[in-house]
Amino acid sequence: MDILMREYCDKDLLEMTEIWNEVVEEGVAFPQTEKLNEETAKTFFQNQSFCGVAEADGRLFGLYILHPNNVGRCAHIANASYAVRSSARGKKIGEKIVRHSLHQAGTLGFGVLQFNAVVKSNTRAARLYASLGFVQLGTIPKGFQMKDGSLEDILIFYYAL
Repeated sequence: MDILMREYCDKDLLEMTEIWNEVVEEGVAFPQTEKLNEETAKTFFQNQSFCGVAEADGRLFGLYILHPNNVGRCAHIANASYAVRSSARGKKIGEKIVRHSLHQAGTLGFGVLQFNAVVKSNTRAARLYASLGFVQLGTIPKGFQMKDGSLEDILIFYYAL
């Protein structure tokens, strides 16, 4: 599959919302509990510093959002979230998305990319981040509530751009 990474446009919103909501509904990676609808999705994605999409054959297979992790004196630190359509996982799309986000974060003037809450059981993501040079800073015990109500540790990672 030949994946094209690009900035999102309005025609992508329906597929972006489907992919995002799939991850939210799974309840094992994103902190959000409420799914997006047409109106909230447009506002949500427009309010990011950048949204990238992974496209092949006119269809979206993944996306990411990029924004400041904090404000003011910490606004040079970016944060990102990644979503890959479940039917496309395991095909290295996530790696392309993360690499694109690293480039884009640097282009936007961020100095660091920080992940606040990588769920420990998301071992694929943790391995990917480590393979790309992210540093794990620590673990927050029971920092994430899974869909079934159980509590899972979260990992904090950063990458100097």
